[in-house]
Amino acid sequence: MNTTTPTREPVPEKREPVLNTVDRVTELCFGLFMALTFVGAIKAVTAGEDTGRKLFLAALGCNLAWGLADAVMFLVRTLADRGQRLSLALTVKREPDRAAAVRALRDALPKALEPLVEDDELELIRARLAAAPTLPPRAHFRRDDFIGAAGIFLLVVVSTFPVALPLLLVKDHVIALIISRVLTLAMLFGAGFALGRYTGAGAMKAGFAMTLLGAVLTMAIIALGG
Repeated sequence: MNTTTPTREPVPEKREPVLNTVDRVTELCFGLFMALTFVGAIKAVTAGEDTGRKLFLAALGCNLAWGLADAVMFLVRTLADRGQRLSLALTVKREPDRAAAVRALRDALPKALEPLVEDDELELIRARLAAAPTLPPRAHFRRDDFIGAAGIFLLVVVSTFPVALPLLLVKDHVIALIISRVLTLAMLFGAGFALGRYTGAGAMKAGFAMTLLGAVLTMAIIALGG
């Protein structure tokens, strides 16, 4: 009789997405709103045969700048969050009093989760941290952080095109603006649909809610002279 225990194959580590659905949708909507607002704001003061090209370049330049700023702030936020988590881990690892270390872990829990987590479960986490051979002294950037920042930059910039491209391709600026706003509302519906399905809030409901938000913003721009 063979009593040899079969070797368990290592389970491949699941790779988390650099940007989750909420990040992607919110950045896309941010870029759409920026381009829509900017195009509406400068339309009234821009005239001439070259208006479409000027509007397109102006909107693209606006979103290039905001995309860069948003990408940099993503890196700052990511490093700050990682540093906070590392600081907690180092505090728990170095704390000789087990009860104090468990309290530190409990204080870091979100309020909604605090009643659901027992001290025994936190003690297991404390024990693992205490047994960890080494922890980095400070937080560092990782390759995925820069990939995420590049993704945010591209999302904000790419969202310019459905808003501003009709102004470049359609000579009649009134029709171009109508096409631009219809495309924007369609993209907002798609973004809301994806967000609603991800959060469980109802895909269609969230899609229409995001579209309504875009419509209200568009009417506000028109009322303000856009």
